[in-house]
Amino acid sequence: MNRRTVLAGVLALTTGLALAGCSTRSDEPELKVVGAYLPQPVSDMAAGFLVVQNSGGAADRLTSVTSPLSDDVTIHETKNQQMREVTSFEVPAGGELDLERGGNHIMFMDLKKQPKQGEKVSVELHFEKAGPITVDLPVKETTHNPKKQ
Repeated sequence: MNRRTVLAGVLALTTGLALAGCSTRSDEPELKVVGAYLPQPVSDMAAGFLVVQNSGGAADRLTSVTSPLSDDVTIHETKNQQMREVTSFEVPAGGELDLERGGNHIMFMDLKKQPKQGEKVSVELHFEKAGPITVDLPVKETTHNPKKQ
């Protein structure tokens, strides 16, 4: 076998492996969190907001949230101006889950401390397929709403 044939074979094998790796990865959720914040609470409850972006080829589900701020952290949906706890939210493939004021959100009950504007609250998001993601939610003024700015 000559040197060119061996080189061409190695190149073809390497390219094939690289492409196989790409297609395998697209069958997995690829999650990233942006726009996270927590308005400064005025009681022993607080709400958190963020966007989970999924650039992968498979959907996932947010199944729970944990935080040192509270032992009672739940996820809520808002429909027809009614809020109710849910067990999960879908994060569609190639899409996003938007937790926003007036809509779906993270709820913190019986706060262990009152976070102040300028501080950060750590949360861990748990998903059905992807590993957990730790996010720091900056504490903003009580009336903060990025959609109205």
